[in-house]
Amino acid sequence: MRDWEVRVSILGSDDDAEATVVLLSDSPEHLTAHGRSHRSGHDRAVPEIGDEVAVARALRRLADQLLETAADDIEGITGEHDVSLRAR
Repeated sequence: MRDWEVRVSILGSDDDAEATVVLLSDSPEHLTAHGRSHRSGHDRAVPEIGDEVAVARALRRLADQLLETAADDIEGITGEHDVSLRAR
């Protein structure tokens, strides 16, 4: 069994939020991604919503990076080129 962890850090205010997510895995190189949100002036200030949006965007970017890393690894092992993995 292998355990991977995702560390989420959020820096935010009433209007803006920035999230950083880091995948801590068996690899010595950790994947990191960022996400941001900005509240529209027409919306009520609810910082939790901004946090959710920023974290979701960061996690989506992290997932894309992980798929790219897996595709690169497959190419390296099989010698195939242009391996494409889709999110399902």
